[in-house]
Amino acid sequence: MPTPDPSRTHTITSGYSVSDDSYFLELVDVADGRTLLIATVPDEDPAREPTISVDPRLQPTEIPYAVMRWFMQQVEEEIATVRAWMRLRPELVTLIHALRQEYCGAVDDAGFPAVLARVRAAVPPADVTTVIEAAFHRTPADFGIPDRV
Repeated sequence: MPTPDPSRTHTITSGYSVSDDSYFLELVDVADGRTLLIATVPDEDPAREPTISVDPRLQPTEIPYAVMRWFMQQVEEEIATVRAWMRLRPELVTLIHALRQEYCGAVDDAGFPAVLARVRAAVPPADVTTVIEAAFHRTPADFGIPDRV
């Protein structure tokens, strides 16, 4: 699901590239649908650095400063999120990684009960919220479930 910037002139789409073992965030110009920038955040190897790339086939495009700052803040948050959960216990990392790959970091309200049941079956109750937050950038409360499940 695209995330619009405050001016609604650009959006970020995100996903997971299995072949690159990386999450990506794409800055898209709403007016013409062009992807202007791609941030790649590796999750398998903490030694691999995140990168920002531009499609060399694109004509030079001006990106407003406020939009660029907003995009970079989103990239910074993604890096912090990925790096944080990579330091959890190995069994949690394995589950979070699987969920993020399977759901590309997003699950809708209708699909959440099945995900919650899967997480509850796999980890101790104290770790459920941590796994949900790391996998989906949302808390169980965002899905109408008490914050600490």
